[in-house]
Amino acid sequence: MEPLLYTACLDTLYMVLWSTVYSVLGGLPLGVLLVLTDRGGLLRNSTVNKVIAVVVNVGRSLPFFILMIALIPFSTLVVGTSIGPTAAVVPLAVSAIPFFARLVETAVREVDGGLVEAVQAMGGGTWTVVRKVLLPQSLPSLVAGLTTTVIALIGYSAMAGAVGGGGLGHLAKTYGYQRFETSLMIITVVLLIVIVSAVQLAGDLAARSLARRGTSGTAAPLRLLRTRTRARTAAASEAS
Repeated sequence: MEPLLYTACLDTLYMVLWSTVYSVLGGLPLGVLLVLTDRGGLLRNSTVNKVIAVVVNVGRSLPFFILMIALIPFSTLVVGTSIGPTAAVVPLAVSAIPFFARLVETAVREVDGGLVEAVQAMGGGTWTVVRKVLLPQSLPSLVAGLTTTVIALIGYSAMAGAVGGGGLGHLAKTYGYQRFETSLMIITVVLLIVIVSAVQLAGDLAARSLARRGTSGTAAPLRLLRTRTRARTAAASEAS
């Protein structure tokens, strides 16, 4: 039993890890673009914004089980097989990218507009604003969103395992359900609870730590903005 549980845990962690990596690589730029190209954004472009929004909404609206079946030919094309943990990473990543993109959009929209104005007043361009303000200031919310995404992926990986993806889901179905090994089923459920709880705890601790650090980093740009505003006001009054 122990070798089976060990292998299943490794497969689950493998699926979740790689699908999380691809979700961040795909979802982070999409979420930032949704903010930048929106009305009032730094790269305002309603056409691009609507196209990205439609892609994200369609991806989020598809149930994972249906998406996984629909992507079987694509998974085979990409990794050469439709079964196993590696094949399961493809639908897991495709389903998580739009999910994480919306969480990124929400996190970035929470950034104080005064910080963006301060960086622009210092001559910073769009890339500087994104790199120096939007991402650092939204980092606690981004970590919280990533935690939510990882937990969702753990649940999805169990579903993928039940249809040939491997991992704890496959173990629970094959041995716990089909062979009526109730003890193994209970152990599998407990393991999933432990993994989810550990991820949630780590994510909460990281988000709180980053939030405490970020609070001290917002004061300087705002002070600079206020100073420049007062200087411009004084200059305008002297000129008049």
